Amino acid sequence: MRYVNRVARKPDPERKPALLAQIVDFLLDKPLSALTFRTLASGLGVSTYTLVYHFGTRADLVREIVLSVSERQDLVVAAVQGESGDLEEHLANLRRSWELSLTERSQQLRRLEFEAATSESRQHGLGQITRGLFDRWFSTGVEALVRMGIHEEEATLEARTMVDTIYGLHYDLMVTKDPERVSAVFARVLRGYEARIARLAAEGAGELAAEGAGPAE
Repeated sequence: MRYVNRVARKPDPERKPALLAQIVDFLLDKPLSALTFRTLASGLGVSTYTLVYHFGTRADLVREIVLSVSERQDLVVAAVQGESGDLEEHLANLRRSWELSLTERSQQLRRLEFEAATSESRQHGLGQITRGLFDRWFSTGVEALVRMGIHEEEATLEARTMVDTIYGLHYDLMVTKDPERVSAVFARVLRGYEARIARLAAEGAGELAAEGAGPAE
């Protein structure tokens, strides 16, 4: 009997990221709930085997999609994490984040995130990725405010208020498709946030100064 020595094909490390980028582009105007390997293979002109080979199960594929979608936030998160405790720098980063969210692509990607979050609220197989994204924004905001000298309890309340508000504004933007009016609301929210954070930072600085002065003689 003749044996054929077959060498297993090595996976192309660039193929999976390229496929994932194509998949995200394909889904920009489609619901995540309708995603199947069959429809995706047909839309991209590849075999279902190729998709299964690179992504495994549908749940694994959805996880990869959501993680890829969230990468657009990395630069903003990194900028906030690198803040020195200056309020103007912090506000500038929030404005930059909002500006980036106004592009058509960002709005479509946010829609995919919202759909994934809705799915995760009913299932546990996706690893609660969107909860992780929320927690990352929240914890990054808390840390930024603490660096300004704000007590952690107040920083926690303010960070959650801002994150919740921005998520709500993104939902408004997705539903109404009225960036001008929603941006006006964001500007008003940011002014109120700025006033509160400036007051809390001043109070924190005053307390530190009082502690440094020591007891009066």
